[in-house]
Amino acid sequence: MSRPAMNSRYGSGKKRSRVMIGIFSALALLLIFGIIGACSDKKNSGGTGSSGGTTTESSVVPWDYKVEQAKVGDLIGGDMTLLPNNDMLPNDGNFATGDQVWVLSFMTAEMKTGADGKNDVKLSGWTPLKTFKTEKEAKTDMSQLKTEIQTEVDLVGVYKTQYGDKHRDFAVVSMPSGHKVKQPISDERYAAIKDKKRVKIVLEEVHDFSNYDLAMSKFRGWAE
Repeated sequence: MSRPAMNSRYGSGKKRSRVMIGIFSALALLLIFGIIGACSDKKNSGGTGSSGGTTTESSVVPWDYKVEQAKVGDLIGGDMTLLPNNDMLPNDGNFATGDQVWVLSFMTAEMKTGADGKNDVKLSGWTPLKTFKTEKEAKTDMSQLKTEIQTEVDLVGVYKTQYGDKHRDFAVVSMPSGHKVKQPISDERYAAIKDKKRVKIVLEEVHDFSNYDLAMSKFRGWAE
């Protein structure tokens, strides 16, 4: 076999070897990066795992409404500012600068419930929603969004805590919106409800102004 032929075959063999080495190297790198990515995703993901992590559920709910008086400040296009905080709202009532108006404002709450059932609540600031010419009109509107009723709820349980020669009694009830509320109670109420499954309470329902079916249930006292 002539040297040129041998060199040609040897050269093509080297090329094939280099191609194969390159393919195996690329596959190895892809495998390494895939393992690293999977580990990173596992580390950053939430939820409950075998390592004992916790799951947190978060939701924003209507929390409260209030009515207060304010003064109209600047008129900007079809909007107006309300003094003293310079909050801006549409001037639907055709108010003039200096007019006294009644403002309906709202507050929301971000509620986070951990795997242990405990609630973490973060309240928003007050946000003006609507203006009225009279206090009566404003409170009538608010009464449609905040209502008090008497109802029965599940009694999760009652318990006592002891410190020295003093003790405290508590009751835990499950509200219609799903969260649980703990309230201190007297010895008399403890004895009266300790064996019950359901109890009567005064409930305040705070409805969302844009979605009335979304409501927050708030404990307002015992009805028995």
